[in-house]
Amino acid sequence: MNLSKLSASEKLAVYGAVATVIGAAVAASSWPGHWGVTWLGAILGLAATSVDLTRGMLLLAVYSAGLAVPFLIAAVAVESFLDWFQRFRRFLPWVMRVSGALLVFVGFLLLTGEFTRLAGWLQGFTPDFLREQI
Repeated sequence: MNLSKLSASEKLAVYGAVATVIGAAVAASSWPGHWGVTWLGAILGLAATSVDLTRGMLLLAVYSAGLAVPFLIAAVAVESFLDWFQRFRRFLPWVMRVSGALLVFVGFLLLTGEFTRLAGWLQGFTPDFLREQI
């Protein structure tokens, strides 16, 4: 899909649909109960304020699909995952060390205030038309 030919509002709609799928997939895969409710509340709010009923229904359908797909994939792939995980287990101590180091590093960034600077720098990568909507 060539996004350069779309208007700003059409691009925002495309990015909104993509963000909905990603958000639902993240909520489904990590699933603390309050995250799912938060995402669902956001989608319901978007659906309630959308211009027409079809758009609201589409947002809710995409959210539902994004919620269901990770579980369906997990159900189909559970045996191959268990085989892979048996081979991966030997790397778990290193994964835990690297994860811990990253956690300490992010904590250091937060304590020194550099995390805010990093977030500001990363905001520069946000497309201009999205920043104008905020």
